Amino acid sequence: DASVQPTPGVTPRHLGPMAGTRPPRPPPVGAGVEAIRERVQGLPIERVRILTPFVLRSVEPSIRSIEGKRVVGVRRMGKRIVLEFETELFLVIHLMIAGRLLWKVGDLRLGRIGQAVLVFPHGSLVLTEAGSKKRASITLIQGEENLNSIDPGGLDIFACAPEEFRSTLQHENRTLKRALTHPQWFDGIGNAYSDEILHAARLSPLKLTRTLSEEEALRLFRACQSTLEDWIDRLRKQFKGKFP
Repeated sequence: DASVQPTPGVTPRHLGPMAGTRPPRPPPVGAGVEAIRERVQGLPIERVRILTPFVLRSVEPSIRSIEGKRVVGVRRMGKRIVLEFETELFLVIHLMIAGRLLWKVGDLRLGRIGQAVLVFPHGSLVLTEAGSKKRASITLIQGEENLNSIDPGGLDIFACAPEEFRSTLQHENRTLKRALTHPQWFDGIGNAYSDEILHAARLSPLKLTRTLSEEEALRLFRACQSTLEDWIDRLRKQFKGKFP
């Protein structure tokens, strides 16, 4: 929009995903959740292959205990993907920065990037991670209560009122950039989308949260919702019938 003047502190490097034609990588966890759910919901996991020991961050229950059990749910928890199996077993996948999930049918030659493989009747969910620093992980947890203990607990932008958003935002006096990317404050925004949100709201990432007027806070709240909705819709269309 030509009528919108540049905001001090918002330079082209702050334009986020909209600055290019490609979505940020990896795609939002939500897109991965939908793709996984379409492929494995209700199916038993036949085998788990751990290709590098460090990727598995839990000892009990044994990772083999999910073999033969059906997937009864797939959800997002912050930036983690959670596969729920029968008997309240939860497999938590944390991609971190370089981790990727692939859906493979047939050839499973992965080279050095392969970290773990979850084998299902009609294909395999593969965790890969490039680079020398291996940070992606999988953790098996027994029970909903134990799962909740690792939930970052950030505010869901789509399930809160503007007043609740503003209260959380101004809980401490931080820069807007730092506040929006804080996983214990806001769920599912992160660095990839915070820049575009701030650009849409015409606010500097360096502006302090407690200096926001009521109108600016409402504008930021609406920009959060509209920006995330827009990218969710784009990714659904882009990856329809495909795996992100």
